[in-house]
Amino acid sequence: MASYLKRGLEQAEVDEADAKVRALVEGILADIEARGDAAVRDLSRKFDNWEPDDYRLSETEIEAALGKVAKRDLDDIKFAQEQVEGFARQQRACLRDLEVETLPGVVLGHKNIPVNSVGCYVPGGKYPMVASAHMSVVTAKVAGVKRIVASAPPQDGAPHPAIVAAMHLGGADEILVIGGVQAVAAMALGTQTIEPVDMLVGPGNMYVAEAKRQLYGRVGIDLFAGPTETLIIADGTVDGEICAIDLLGQAEHGPTSPAVLLTTSETLANDTMREVERQLDILPTAEIARRSWADYGAVILCESDAEMLAEADRLAFEHVQVMTGDPDYFLDNLTNYGALFLGPRTNVSYGDKVIGTNHTLPTKRAGRYTGGLWVGKFIKTHTYQRVLTDEASALVGEYCSRLCMLEGFAGHAEQANVRVRRYGGRNVPPYTAVEPA
Repeated sequence: MASYLKRGLEQAEVDEADAKVRALVEGILADIEARGDAAVRDLSRKFDNWEPDDYRLSETEIEAALGKVAKRDLDDIKFAQEQVEGFARQQRACLRDLEVETLPGVVLGHKNIPVNSVGCYVPGGKYPMVASAHMSVVTAKVAGVKRIVASAPPQDGAPHPAIVAAMHLGGADEILVIGGVQAVAAMALGTQTIEPVDMLVGPGNMYVAEAKRQLYGRVGIDLFAGPTETLIIADGTVDGEICAIDLLGQAEHGPTSPAVLLTTSETLANDTMREVERQLDILPTAEIARRSWADYGAVILCESDAEMLAEADRLAFEHVQVMTGDPDYFLDNLTNYGALFLGPRTNVSYGDKVIGTNHTLPTKRAGRYTGGLWVGKFIKTHTYQRVLTDEASALVGEYCSRLCMLEGFAGHAEQANVRVRRYGGRNVPPYTAVEPA
Protein backbone atom coordinates (compact mmCIF):
# COMPACT_ATOMS: atom_id res chain seq x y z
CA MET A 1 0.00 0.00 0.00
CA ALA A 2 1.29 3.47 -0.88
CA SER A 3 2.59 5.46 2.09
CA TYR A 4 3.56 9.13 2.46
CA LEU A 5 7.08 9.93 3.62
CA LYS A 6 6.28 13.65 3.25
CA ARG A 7 2.99 15.52 2.93
CA GLY A 8 1.99 19.08 2.07
CA LEU A 9 -0.94 21.10 3.38
CA GLU A 10 -4.15 19.37 4.39
CA GLN A 11 -6.97 19.59 1.84
CA ALA A 12 -9.09 21.74 4.16
CA GLU A 13 -6.40 24.43 4.17
CA VAL A 14 -6.20 24.35 0.38
CA ASP A 15 -10.01 24.60 0.10
CA GLU A 16 -10.10 27.62 2.42
CA ALA A 17 -7.53 29.43 0.29
CA ASP A 18 -9.48 28.56 -2.89
CA ALA A 19 -12.67 30.04 -1.41
CA LYS A 20 -10.94 33.38 -0.80
CA VAL A 21 -9.69 33.43 -4.39
CA ARG A 22 -13.21 32.72 -5.73
CA ALA A 23 -14.72 35.62 -3.83
CA LEU A 24 -12.04 38.11 -4.89
CA VAL A 25 -12.26 37.14 -8.56
CA GLU A 26 -16.05 37.31 -8.58
CA GLY A 27 -15.89 40.92 -7.39
CA ILE A 28 -13.30 41.89 -10.01
CA LEU A 29 -15.31 40.37 -12.86
CA ALA A 30 -18.48 42.15 -11.74
CA ASP A 31 -16.60 45.46 -11.59
CA ILE A 32 -15.17 45.09 -15.11
CA GLU A 33 -18.51 44.00 -16.53
CA ALA A 34 -20.15 47.09 -15.01
CA ARG A 35 -17.49 49.75 -15.64
CA GLY A 36 -15.40 48.42 -18.53
CA ASP A 37 -12.26 50.41 -19.31
CA ALA A 38 -12.47 52.44 -16.08
CA ALA A 39 -12.35 49.28 -13.97
CA VAL A 40 -9.48 47.82 -16.02
CA ARG A 41 -7.55 51.06 -15.56
CA ASP A 42 -8.14 51.10 -11.79
CA LEU A 43 -7.09 47.46 -11.44
CA SER A 44 -4.04 47.88 -13.65
CA ARG A 45 -2.94 50.87 -11.58
CA LYS A 46 -3.54 48.96 -8.33
CA PHE A 47 -1.91 45.63 -9.18
CA ASP A 48 0.70 46.56 -11.80
CA ASN A 49 1.29 50.29 -11.24
CA TRP A 50 0.59 50.64 -14.96
CA GLU A 51 -1.60 53.30 -16.57
CA PRO A 52 -0.68 54.06 -20.20
CA ASP A 53 -2.85 56.13 -22.52
CA ASP A 54 -3.67 52.97 -24.49
CA TYR A 55 -3.24 49.40 -23.29
CA ARG A 56 -3.04 48.20 -26.90
CA LEU A 57 0.44 48.46 -28.41
CA SER A 58 0.86 50.34 -31.69
CA GLU A 59 3.02 49.06 -34.54
CA THR A 60 5.64 51.60 -33.55
CA GLU A 61 5.67 50.38 -29.94
CA ILE A 62 5.92 46.76 -31.10
CA GLU A 63 8.90 47.56 -33.31
CA ALA A 64 10.52 49.45 -30.44
CA ALA A 65 10.09 46.42 -28.17
CA LEU A 66 11.62 44.09 -30.78
CA GLY A 67 14.57 46.43 -31.03
CA LYS A 68 15.33 45.85 -27.35
CA VAL A 69 15.63 42.07 -27.75
CA ALA A 70 19.10 40.67 -28.45
CA LYS A 71 19.54 38.83 -31.76
CA ARG A 72 20.41 35.59 -29.96
CA ASP A 73 17.19 35.81 -27.96
CA LEU A 74 15.15 36.49 -31.09
CA ASP A 75 16.77 33.51 -32.81
CA ASP A 76 15.96 31.31 -29.81
CA ILE A 77 12.35 32.47 -29.82
CA LYS A 78 12.10 31.73 -33.54
CA PHE A 79 13.58 28.25 -33.02
CA ALA A 80 11.07 27.44 -30.29
CA GLN A 81 8.19 28.74 -32.39
CA GLU A 82 9.30 26.61 -35.34
CA GLN A 83 9.10 23.51 -33.12
CA VAL A 84 5.65 24.41 -31.78
CA GLU A 85 4.36 25.31 -35.24
CA GLY A 86 5.75 22.16 -36.82
CA PHE A 87 4.09 19.85 -34.32
CA ALA A 88 0.84 21.83 -34.45
CA ARG A 89 0.74 21.50 -38.25
CA GLN A 90 1.11 17.74 -37.96
CA GLN A 91 -1.73 17.69 -35.43
CA ARG A 92 -3.89 19.87 -37.68
CA ALA A 93 -3.40 17.41 -40.52
CA CYS A 94 -5.08 14.74 -38.36
CA LEU A 95 -8.31 16.78 -38.26
CA ARG A 96 -10.15 16.10 -41.50
CA ASP A 97 -13.54 17.07 -42.80
CA LEU A 98 -15.88 14.15 -43.39
CA GLU A 99 -18.70 13.39 -45.83
CA VAL A 100 -20.22 9.93 -46.15
CA GLU A 101 -23.38 8.38 -47.66
CA THR A 102 -24.75 6.37 -44.73
CA LEU A 103 -27.87 5.15 -46.55
CA PRO A 104 -28.73 5.38 -50.24
CA GLY A 105 -29.48 9.08 -50.75
CA VAL A 106 -28.54 10.15 -47.18
CA VAL A 107 -25.33 12.15 -46.86
CA LEU A 108 -23.86 13.11 -43.47
CA GLY A 109 -20.74 15.10 -42.83
CA HIS A 110 -18.79 17.37 -40.56
CA LYS A 111 -16.64 20.44 -41.06
CA ASN A 112 -13.77 21.54 -38.84
CA ILE A 113 -14.14 25.30 -38.39
CA PRO A 114 -11.67 27.47 -36.43
CA VAL A 115 -12.95 29.71 -33.64
CA ASN A 116 -13.24 33.28 -34.97
CA SER A 117 -11.45 35.11 -32.16
CA VAL A 118 -9.22 34.08 -29.27
CA GLY A 119 -7.70 35.86 -26.29
CA CYS A 120 -4.26 34.48 -25.35
CA TYR A 121 -3.06 35.27 -21.84
CA VAL A 122 0.69 35.19 -21.26
CA PRO A 123 1.64 35.23 -17.56
CA GLY A 124 4.21 37.64 -16.18
CA GLY A 125 4.38 37.70 -12.41
CA LYS A 126 7.79 36.75 -11.10
CA TYR A 127 8.88 35.42 -14.48
CA PRO A 128 8.18 36.61 -18.03
CA MET A 129 6.59 33.51 -19.56
CA VAL A 130 7.79 34.06 -23.11
CA ALA A 131 7.07 30.45 -24.03
CA SER A 132 3.37 30.84 -23.28
CA ALA A 133 3.11 33.14 -26.30
CA HIS A 134 4.40 30.34 -28.54
CA MET A 135 2.00 27.82 -27.08
CA SER A 136 -1.16 29.86 -27.52
CA VAL A 137 -0.58 32.38 -30.32
CA VAL A 138 1.34 30.11 -32.70
CA THR A 139 -1.06 27.21 -32.19
CA ALA A 140 -4.11 29.42 -32.76
CA LYS A 141 -2.51 30.74 -35.94
CA VAL A 142 -1.95 27.23 -37.28
CA ALA A 143 -5.58 26.39 -36.46
CA GLY A 144 -6.72 29.31 -38.63
CA VAL A 145 -8.16 31.65 -35.98
CA LYS A 146 -8.99 34.98 -37.68
CA ARG A 147 -8.39 37.35 -34.76
CA ILE A 148 -5.80 36.62 -32.09
CA VAL A 149 -5.54 39.00 -29.14
CA ALA A 150 -2.59 38.48 -26.78
CA SER A 151 -2.14 40.09 -23.38
CA ALA A 152 0.61 40.08 -20.78
CA PRO A 153 1.33 42.23 -17.73
CA PRO A 154 4.02 44.92 -17.79
CA GLN A 155 7.45 44.25 -16.33
CA ASP A 156 9.19 47.05 -14.43
CA GLY A 157 6.76 49.64 -15.74
CA ALA A 158 6.91 48.72 -19.43
CA PRO A 159 5.90 46.01 -21.89
CA HIS A 160 8.31 43.09 -21.62
CA PRO A 161 10.26 43.20 -24.91
CA ALA A 162 10.77 39.44 -25.28
CA ILE A 163 7.10 38.67 -24.60
CA VAL A 164 6.03 41.30 -27.13
CA ALA A 165 8.49 39.83 -29.64
CA ALA A 166 7.13 36.33 -29.12
CA MET A 167 3.52 37.50 -29.47
CA HIS A 168 4.30 39.48 -32.62
CA LEU A 169 6.44 36.80 -34.27
CA GLY A 170 3.84 34.20 -33.36
CA GLY A 171 1.15 36.07 -35.28
CA ALA A 172 -0.90 38.05 -32.74
CA ASP A 173 -3.22 40.60 -34.36
CA GLU A 174 -3.56 42.75 -31.23
CA ILE A 175 -1.16 43.00 -28.29
CA LEU A 176 -2.40 44.31 -24.93
CA VAL A 177 -0.27 45.12 -21.91
CA ILE A 178 -2.68 44.13 -19.15
CA GLY A 179 -2.14 41.52 -16.46
CA GLY A 180 -4.05 39.11 -14.30
CA VAL A 181 -7.80 38.86 -13.91
CA GLN A 182 -8.35 42.25 -15.52
CA ALA A 183 -6.68 40.99 -18.72
CA VAL A 184 -8.76 37.85 -19.19
CA ALA A 185 -11.93 39.68 -18.13
CA ALA A 186 -11.35 42.53 -20.58
CA MET A 187 -10.77 40.08 -23.43
CA ALA A 188 -13.74 37.89 -22.52
CA LEU A 189 -16.32 40.52 -21.60
CA GLY A 190 -15.10 43.37 -23.78
CA THR A 191 -14.85 47.02 -22.80
CA GLN A 192 -15.46 50.31 -24.53
CA THR A 193 -12.14 49.93 -26.38
CA ILE A 194 -11.54 46.16 -26.44
CA GLU A 195 -13.74 43.97 -28.60
CA PRO A 196 -14.60 40.69 -26.83
CA VAL A 197 -13.26 37.35 -27.99
CA ASP A 198 -14.99 33.99 -28.33
CA MET A 199 -12.43 31.95 -26.39
CA LEU A 200 -9.75 32.37 -23.71
CA VAL A 201 -6.56 30.32 -23.60
CA GLY A 202 -3.31 30.31 -21.68
CA PRO A 203 -2.01 29.47 -18.21
CA GLY A 204 -1.91 31.72 -15.20
CA ASN A 205 -1.87 31.87 -11.42
CA MET A 206 -4.76 30.82 -9.20
CA TYR A 207 -6.59 34.10 -9.82
CA VAL A 208 -6.40 33.83 -13.61
CA ALA A 209 -7.47 30.18 -13.46
CA GLU A 210 -10.45 31.07 -11.29
CA ALA A 211 -11.40 33.95 -13.60
CA LYS A 212 -11.44 31.57 -16.56
CA ARG A 213 -13.57 29.14 -14.57
CA GLN A 214 -16.13 31.86 -13.76
CA LEU A 215 -16.12 33.19 -17.33
CA TYR A 216 -16.60 29.76 -18.90
CA GLY A 217 -19.93 29.66 -20.70
CA ARG A 218 -19.85 33.30 -21.68
CA VAL A 219 -16.71 32.38 -23.61
CA GLY A 220 -15.00 29.11 -24.33
CA ILE A 221 -11.78 28.23 -22.55
CA ASP A 222 -8.99 25.82 -23.29
CA LEU A 223 -8.95 24.19 -19.85
CA PHE A 224 -8.50 24.99 -16.18
CA ALA A 225 -4.76 25.63 -16.08
CA GLY A 226 -3.84 26.66 -12.57
CA PRO A 227 -0.53 26.44 -10.68
CA THR A 228 1.99 24.03 -12.18
CA GLU A 229 1.92 20.42 -10.95
CA THR A 230 4.80 17.97 -11.33
CA LEU A 231 4.87 14.25 -10.60
CA ILE A 232 8.11 12.27 -10.79
CA ILE A 233 7.68 8.50 -11.16
CA ALA A 234 11.07 6.92 -10.47
CA ASP A 235 12.80 3.77 -9.32
CA GLY A 236 16.38 2.82 -8.45
CA THR A 237 17.57 3.38 -12.03
CA VAL A 238 18.04 7.11 -11.31
CA ASP A 239 19.47 9.12 -8.44
CA GLY A 240 18.33 11.77 -6.01
CA GLU A 241 20.11 14.64 -7.76
CA ILE A 242 18.11 14.40 -10.99
CA CYS A 243 14.82 13.77 -9.14
CA ALA A 244 15.40 16.75 -6.85
CA ILE A 245 16.11 19.24 -9.62
CA ASP A 246 13.16 17.97 -11.68
CA LEU A 247 10.96 18.65 -8.65
CA LEU A 248 12.44 22.02 -7.72
CA GLY A 249 12.70 23.17 -11.32
CA GLN A 250 8.91 23.19 -11.42
CA ALA A 251 8.30 24.17 -7.78
CA GLU A 252 9.96 27.50 -8.59
CA HIS A 253 6.90 28.41 -10.70
CA GLY A 254 5.09 29.60 -7.59
CA PRO A 255 4.42 28.96 -3.90
CA THR A 256 1.34 26.80 -4.62
CA SER A 257 2.90 24.47 -7.22
CA PRO A 258 2.69 20.81 -6.14
CA ALA A 259 5.81 18.69 -6.72
CA VAL A 260 5.54 15.00 -5.85
CA LEU A 261 7.91 12.03 -6.01
CA LEU A 262 6.33 8.62 -6.53
CA THR A 263 8.84 5.79 -6.11
CA THR A 264 9.34 2.13 -5.33
CA SER A 265 12.75 2.85 -3.80
CA GLU A 266 12.93 4.05 -0.21
CA THR A 267 16.63 4.74 -0.76
CA LEU A 268 15.82 7.04 -3.69
CA ALA A 269 13.06 8.71 -1.66
CA ASN A 270 15.42 9.58 1.19
CA ASP A 271 18.25 10.59 -1.16
CA THR A 272 15.87 12.89 -3.07
CA MET A 273 14.62 14.61 0.09
CA ARG A 274 18.23 15.21 1.19
CA GLU A 275 19.10 16.50 -2.29
CA VAL A 276 16.13 18.85 -2.24
CA GLU A 277 17.41 20.46 0.94
CA ARG A 278 20.96 20.71 -0.44
CA GLN A 279 19.82 22.23 -3.71
CA LEU A 280 17.53 24.70 -1.97
CA ASP A 281 20.65 26.19 -0.36
CA ILE A 282 22.09 27.09 -3.77
CA LEU A 283 19.04 27.48 -6.05
CA PRO A 284 18.61 31.17 -7.03
CA THR A 285 14.82 30.77 -6.92
CA ALA A 286 14.88 28.95 -3.58
CA GLU A 287 12.63 31.45 -1.80
CA ILE A 288 9.65 30.38 -3.91
CA ALA A 289 10.64 26.75 -4.42
CA ARG A 290 11.23 26.19 -0.68
CA ARG A 291 7.74 27.39 0.20
CA SER A 292 6.18 25.34 -2.57
CA TRP A 293 8.04 22.20 -1.47
CA ALA A 294 7.15 22.75 2.18
CA ASP A 295 3.43 23.33 1.57
CA TYR A 296 2.72 21.27 -1.55
CA GLY A 297 5.59 18.81 -1.90
CA ALA A 298 5.12 15.11 -1.18
CA VAL A 299 7.03 11.84 -1.37
CA ILE A 300 5.01 8.65 -1.80
CA LEU A 301 6.53 5.18 -1.45
CA CYS A 302 4.92 2.35 -3.43
CA GLU A 303 5.49 -1.40 -3.57
CA SER A 304 5.41 -1.90 -7.35
CA ASP A 305 5.13 -0.23 -10.75
CA ALA A 306 1.46 -1.21 -10.78
CA GLU A 307 0.87 0.65 -7.52
CA MET A 308 2.73 3.70 -8.84
CA LEU A 309 0.51 3.56 -11.93
CA ALA A 310 -2.63 3.49 -9.79
CA GLU A 311 -1.42 6.40 -7.65
CA ALA A 312 -0.44 8.44 -10.69
CA ASP A 313 -3.87 7.92 -12.26
CA ARG A 314 -5.51 8.95 -8.96
CA LEU A 315 -3.42 12.13 -8.72
CA ALA A 316 -3.91 12.99 -12.44
CA PHE A 317 -1.08 15.55 -12.42
CA GLU A 318 -0.28 18.06 -15.12
CA HIS A 319 3.32 16.97 -15.79
CA VAL A 320 4.42 13.39 -15.27
CA GLN A 321 8.14 12.62 -15.58
CA VAL A 322 8.79 8.86 -15.81
CA MET A 323 12.31 7.67 -14.96
CA THR A 324 12.04 3.92 -14.48
CA GLY A 325 13.48 0.77 -16.02
CA ASP A 326 10.38 0.45 -18.22
CA PRO A 327 8.88 3.89 -19.01
CA ASP A 328 6.79 2.40 -21.84
CA TYR A 329 4.73 0.57 -19.20
CA PHE A 330 3.43 3.96 -18.07
CA LEU A 331 3.03 5.26 -21.63
CA ASP A 332 0.91 2.21 -22.48
CA ASN A 333 -1.19 2.17 -19.31
CA LEU A 334 -1.41 5.62 -17.70
CA THR A 335 -4.68 7.36 -18.52
CA ASN A 336 -4.88 10.54 -16.39
CA TYR A 337 -2.23 13.20 -16.99
CA GLY A 338 -1.45 16.39 -18.88
CA ALA A 339 1.80 15.44 -20.60
CA LEU A 340 4.29 12.59 -20.20
CA PHE A 341 8.07 12.97 -20.20
CA LEU A 342 9.63 9.57 -20.73
CA GLY A 343 13.14 8.77 -19.52
CA PRO A 344 15.88 10.87 -17.91
CA ARG A 345 17.03 12.43 -21.21
CA THR A 346 13.90 14.58 -21.38
CA ASN A 347 12.26 16.70 -18.69
CA VAL A 348 9.37 19.08 -18.08
CA SER A 349 11.48 22.12 -18.88
CA TYR A 350 11.91 20.89 -22.48
CA GLY A 351 8.14 20.72 -22.86
CA ASP A 352 7.67 24.06 -21.12
CA LYS A 353 9.99 25.98 -23.38
CA VAL A 354 11.09 24.53 -26.66
CA ILE A 355 10.58 20.92 -27.74
CA GLY A 356 7.28 21.51 -29.55
CA THR A 357 4.50 19.97 -27.46
CA ASN A 358 2.18 22.45 -25.78
CA HIS A 359 2.78 23.48 -22.18
CA THR A 360 -0.75 24.64 -21.37
CA LEU A 361 -1.99 21.51 -19.61
CA PRO A 362 -4.79 20.37 -17.28
CA THR A 363 -4.30 20.78 -13.52
CA LYS A 364 -6.33 19.91 -10.42
CA ARG A 365 -7.13 16.42 -11.76
CA ALA A 366 -8.70 17.75 -14.96
CA GLY A 367 -6.48 15.29 -16.84
CA ARG A 368 -9.16 12.71 -16.03
CA TYR A 369 -11.41 14.23 -18.70
CA THR A 370 -9.34 16.52 -20.94
CA GLY A 371 -5.95 16.82 -22.52
CA GLY A 372 -3.90 19.97 -22.90
CA LEU A 373 -4.03 22.86 -25.33
CA TRP A 374 -3.45 21.81 -28.93
CA VAL A 375 -4.51 22.95 -32.37
CA GLY A 376 -7.78 21.02 -32.06
CA LYS A 377 -8.89 23.15 -29.09
CA PHE A 378 -9.28 26.09 -31.46
CA ILE A 379 -11.40 24.11 -33.90
CA LYS A 380 -15.12 23.36 -33.68
CA THR A 381 -16.47 20.27 -35.42
CA HIS A 382 -19.88 21.04 -36.95
CA THR A 383 -22.11 18.43 -38.56
CA TYR A 384 -24.43 18.73 -41.55
CA GLN A 385 -26.83 16.48 -43.43
CA ARG A 386 -28.25 16.30 -46.93
CA VAL A 387 -31.00 14.00 -48.30
CA LEU A 388 -30.66 13.49 -52.03
CA THR A 389 -33.71 11.44 -53.04
CA ASP A 390 -37.46 11.29 -52.38
CA GLU A 391 -37.14 7.65 -51.39
CA ALA A 392 -34.50 8.36 -48.77
CA SER A 393 -36.51 11.20 -47.21
CA ALA A 394 -39.64 9.04 -47.01
CA LEU A 395 -37.72 6.12 -45.51
CA VAL A 396 -36.07 8.16 -42.78
CA GLY A 397 -39.34 10.04 -42.21
CA GLU A 398 -41.25 6.86 -41.40
CA TYR A 399 -38.81 5.87 -38.67
CA CYS A 400 -38.56 9.46 -37.39
CA SER A 401 -42.35 9.81 -37.18
CA ARG A 402 -42.77 6.75 -34.99
CA LEU A 403 -39.82 7.60 -32.74
CA CYS A 404 -41.12 11.16 -32.23
CA MET A 405 -44.57 9.91 -31.22
CA LEU A 406 -42.91 7.42 -28.88
CA GLU A 407 -41.52 10.43 -27.02
CA GLY A 408 -44.71 12.47 -27.29
CA PHE A 409 -43.32 15.09 -29.71
CA ALA A 410 -46.26 15.51 -32.10
CA GLY A 411 -44.77 18.56 -33.84
CA HIS A 412 -41.54 16.72 -34.45
CA ALA A 413 -43.52 13.81 -35.86
CA GLU A 414 -45.43 16.06 -38.24
CA GLN A 415 -42.13 17.42 -39.61
CA ALA A 416 -41.43 13.84 -40.67
CA ASN A 417 -45.02 13.12 -41.74
CA VAL A 418 -45.14 15.94 -44.26
CA ARG A 419 -42.08 14.48 -45.97
CA VAL A 420 -43.62 11.03 -46.02
CA ARG A 421 -46.75 12.46 -47.64
CA ARG A 422 -44.86 14.68 -50.07
CA TYR A 423 -41.98 12.43 -51.07
CA GLY A 424 -43.37 8.98 -50.31
CA GLY A 425 -46.85 9.43 -51.70
CA ARG A 426 -48.51 8.06 -48.55
CA ASN A 427 -51.73 9.43 -47.03
CA VAL A 428 -50.57 9.90 -43.43
CA PRO A 429 -53.01 11.61 -41.01
CA PRO A 430 -51.50 14.67 -39.30
CA TYR A 431 -49.90 14.23 -35.84
CA THR A 432 -49.93 10.43 -35.91
CA ALA A 433 -47.20 7.87 -36.19
CA VAL A 434 -46.58 6.50 -39.68
CA GLU A 435 -47.44 2.84 -39.70
CA PRO A 436 -45.17 0.49 -41.66
CA ALA A 437 -46.34 -0.05 -45.25
